[in-house]
Amino acid sequence: MNLIAIYLYPVKSLGGILLMEATAEKRGLVYDRRWMLTDADGVFLSQRELPEMALLQPSIENGHLVIRHRGKPLEPLPIPLDPTSYGEPLTVTVWDDTCAAVHVSEAADDWFCEALNSPCHLVYMPDDSVRPIDPDYAQPDDLVSFADGYPFLIIGEASMAYLNSQLEPPLSIRRFRPNFVFSGNVPHEEDEWKSFSIGSVRFRGTKPCGRCQIPTIDPETSIQGKEPSATLAKYRRFGHKINFGMNVCLGGAPGIVRVGEEVVVEEENGI
Repeated sequence: MNLIAIYLYPVKSLGGILLMEATAEKRGLVYDRRWMLTDADGVFLSQRELPEMALLQPSIENGHLVIRHRGKPLEPLPIPLDPTSYGEPLTVTVWDDTCAAVHVSEAADDWFCEALNSPCHLVYMPDDSVRPIDPDYAQPDDLVSFADGYPFLIIGEASMAYLNSQLEPPLSIRRFRPNFVFSGNVPHEEDEWKSFSIGSVRFRGTKPCGRCQIPTIDPETSIQGKEPSATLAKYRRFGHKINFGMNVCLGGAPGIVRVGEEVVVEEENGI
């Protein structure tokens, strides 16, 4: 098995960036979901409330995070990657977690308000902000960014191929917002992984990812439909959850992962 794709999502619930390599740290990939949009009360916003967020496309250029709207003629928004120019500290809420953040700028707020036709604020998670993962699955010092719950998400190419064999037309794996996609022949084998490595970097599987409605939003149009949830519910429902992909934490030292590197599952997993 080999790593065939790496995706980075700098701003929670905006579009992703396809990379050839990335640095994996405790909190996730460097820059992954370190920025987030909130409402006036500091509560996170996502495509669940604002599907048009799918049309906002980030890129990293010349020391800036640059945001473009793929459907509106707005000037691109440049945001310094260096947070020293950002604004005041504040407290924000992601699901049941409350954590420290800093306000990026009024100019960024204004741009996103115009882009989404909704009042919102752009915030950043500084290095000293501590947001632990679910204690039922945590090990000491586990952290997560503004991602829903875990630092990384991995999905097998075979899992997506099996789903698409039951769909017409087939869908892109981008719907599921993975960080890592790997080659393989066994659908959903990642569900059982406890320890694995990508190149020299070790990871720890925590729990399969329970999916919300975001995969039903077309990332190209922001239009919501019934698939793939309707089809997944027929064979991937576990209790009240539809599972697709595996939530992952770093299992060793930080390091660089690269497309093409071998993915090795430890024998203790029984795979």
